[in-house]
Amino acid sequence: MAMAAQRLHVTVAKRLEQFDFRCDLDLPLAGLTALFGPSGAGKSTLINLIAGLHQPDEGRVAVGDTVFFDSATRTELPVHARALGMVFQDARLFPHQTARQNLMFGFKRAGNRARKPIATFDAVVELLGLAALLHQRPHTLSGGEKQRVAIGRALLAQPRVLLMDEPLASLDVQRKDEVLAYVGRLRDEFNVPILYVSHALDEVLRLATSLVLLDQGRVIASGPVAEVLARRDVRDRLGGGEFGTLVFGVVSAHDDRYGLSTIDCGGFVLRVPRVQLSVGSACRARIPARDVALTLARPIDVSITNRIEGVIESVVPLPGAYAEASVRVAPNTQIASRITRESADRLALTPGVRVWCLIKSVALDAGALAIAS
Repeated sequence: MAMAAQRLHVTVAKRLEQFDFRCDLDLPLAGLTALFGPSGAGKSTLINLIAGLHQPDEGRVAVGDTVFFDSATRTELPVHARALGMVFQDARLFPHQTARQNLMFGFKRAGNRARKPIATFDAVVELLGLAALLHQRPHTLSGGEKQRVAIGRALLAQPRVLLMDEPLASLDVQRKDEVLAYVGRLRDEFNVPILYVSHALDEVLRLATSLVLLDQGRVIASGPVAEVLARRDVRDRLGGGEFGTLVFGVVSAHDDRYGLSTIDCGGFVLRVPRVQLSVGSACRARIPARDVALTLARPIDVSITNRIEGVIESVVPLPGAYAEASVRVAPNTQIASRITRESADRLALTPGVRVWCLIKSVALDAGALAIAS
């Protein structure tokens, strides 16, 4: 049974060369929380302050009931006493040791926590696909294999929180996709909260359950990933891209005749190109706003497969010819549609108007937009 989420509390100030870092953050730690923002935003600074690798000038850092740092009471736990696992951009494996020996170093670090492990050696080896690598030394491993061993070593230290500082930044696309899949399994199969630093939106879309957005040493937004991504006031800070809506669901059926899968999103369904997930698997899908058309009448005799009824929540003009309509299609889900301002006026789209969202299945490409949760 999963334990109740502990909370991360960070209220600190730290003078740096590039900016004054000031963070006021209080959020539940569960699943994978992505620390996202451009290079130099303060993501690694936040991780290092939590880990104890940097000391705040003032403030307080606590996980659950354990206070890591408090300038008011002059409390400062040393790094080794914080019971955190760390994974960096480079694997930092011991070159003279085999993969097995590197993994076992994690158990040695665990100390008393190893008596009631959250992760056993066999479970970690199975989850990360390390069985064939155990007798190899780091110089014989690929970049992705090294990172998997590094993740396993950190997990076997039985950490209260796993800190991952851009662990995929040094990998090529193929190795990155390989390790992403393992991190997703790690998030789902072990009761260890993860703080994951990234400046790549695709990683956040695929992995995050919660999101903390940083820029120039400040927390701009934080909360469940779908809610933060839907906020218009932070769009420009998310890489300037138009990513639409992130929805969560469960694979409910496969249609082998037409090569399609059905995703039940709780209140509506999506038909997408077939995904390589078994029925019952949790998943998430990104619906690009530019691929969502709107109609006032119930659509019939159209080729578009996904026809979802909803109610206009808002219509916001954008620079140039466009507007963005937000359509509530389920109690907790709004779908964004990017249309022209002329279309919004012609259809008299205002809050409360009932519409149908039309989404082509081909827009939900199984490789890029239907993402394993």
